[in-house]
Amino acid sequence: MIANIDKSLILNKIKYFYNLASDKDLAEFLDISPPVLANWRKRNTIDYDIIFTKCESMDFNDLVGHESEKFAEPKAEYLLRSDRRLDTQRVPLYDAKAAAGLTKLFAGKPNVIDYITIPNLPKCDGAMYMTGDSMYPLLKSGDIIAYKQVKDIANGIIWGEMYVLSFLIDDEDFTLVKYIQKSDLGSDYIRLVSQNSHHSSKDIPLESITAMALIKASIRFNSMN
Repeated sequence: MIANIDKSLILNKIKYFYNLASDKDLAEFLDISPPVLANWRKRNTIDYDIIFTKCESMDFNDLVGHESEKFAEPKAEYLLRSDRRLDTQRVPLYDAKAAAGLTKLFAGKPNVIDYITIPNLPKCDGAMYMTGDSMYPLLKSGDIIAYKQVKDIANGIIWGEMYVLSFLIDDEDFTLVKYIQKSDLGSDYIRLVSQNSHHSSKDIPLESITAMALIKASIRFNSMN
């Protein structure tokens, strides 16, 4: 029965349980080389003797159980040089759909779904669920994105970084996650760039932005069947 399990999911569960940020950290924890770990993922195989020896504090059923369950991969961080990680903080996870856009989310008292507590997370104002596939495969729909609100939109943009932003075009409100770059149309415009190559870049007037936040981290959940 164990042979039918996606071994990458087991490896991801180990990363999450031991708070390992990367496959390099996972390989070091398991005392194997990164190429060996990469080969495990490629061939969907693992050395159970190593796994059970190194992960003795994990419950066997939690590690290789067949029941449907969800678990979170270690967060991806998008840090600036000025960022300072906090030992502990409770980041509110908001219901952005109920808030109907960032403007109302930032201005009102939105519904808090839960609180996220992750050690050494950079300072965040809140978190929400990602929707759409514009930043796939870096982010996918259903991922949680943690953000820091930008209050001075005219002067607070850090070019090339990833933002969630709301803007008005022809009286229609859009909320998107994009990289923000300088526009060829001049300083009154910005360029929105996707990670997904199937999405075209778009230039919008800077004044059309109603709210924006710098994305500081993301969390992905996987299902194990």
